[in-house]
Amino acid sequence: MRAVCRIASLSKISTVAASVLTLAGIVGLSSAALAGDDKKADATHEEGKKLAFDKKKGNCLACHLIAGGDQAGNIGPPLVAMKARFPKKEDLHAQIYDARVKNPNTIMIPFGPHKVLTDKEIDKVVDFIYSL
Repeated sequence: MRAVCRIASLSKISTVAASVLTLAGIVGLSSAALAGDDKKADATHEEGKKLAFDKKKGNCLACHLIAGGDQAGNIGPPLVAMKARFPKKEDLHAQIYDARVKNPNTIMIPFGPHKVLTDKEIDKVVDFIYSL
């Protein structure tokens, strides 16, 4: 009887072990597949940061404090906790595109309507700013 119980226990252990290994393989494949997406997201993030810091493009540092930026301005609010301030990424996009919609008296440049940034460039800046 003991031998039968041991065999049954070993059978259960090997079944669990096989399941764990299978799951680990699936997770490994998923993370490998996502690695390409991570590289693309990192590149977009860096392009957005470059645009935000570029004095001839976004120039966000002229008015805002941003981590990693030099000589930050203090006209606008510090760009921190952006996901908390803008739970919907679309709202942040709208703010950067044309802040006059929510505040007609704003001094923020309407980047979209004045064609300071293209729609694709605004998307990249939004991706960067949203990560702060």
